[in-house]
Amino acid sequence: MKRNKKKFWLAIPCIIAAIGLFVWFFQWLWNILLPDILGVKAINYWQSLGILVLSKILFGGFNGKKKFGRRHHFEGQDAMKESWKQKFETQFCGSEEEREKFKEMWKQRFESKFCRPEEPRTEESKA
Repeated sequence: MKRNKKKFWLAIPCIIAAIGLFVWFFQWLWNILLPDILGVKAINYWQSLGILVLSKILFGGFNGKKKFGRRHHFEGQDAMKESWKQKFETQFCGSEEEREKFKEMWKQRFESKFCRPEEPRTEESKA
């Protein structure tokens, strides 16, 4: 039991040090690249920590679930995609006949604006 407590108390400073090192690396990378590329100002350590926390809130969230791998990240996406596909088809596609009419209309529009009618080739133009 004491061994686990030692590991726990040793892990806390290691985690803090790893986070601090990551923030420092982010700050260094920002200050090396972005002022020259985008013309932004250099940032300090606390600003880089704030940017990382803000990006975690905006893009990662703090829901407490561990999402490792692709399978968990896209869970339920197939059902959502199928639902949107059905909604789209019922509202915009209509029947098979309407779809064919729509395709033909756009094909004619495209050909009339961008494609020149082919001229018949004569014996003189082939040579």
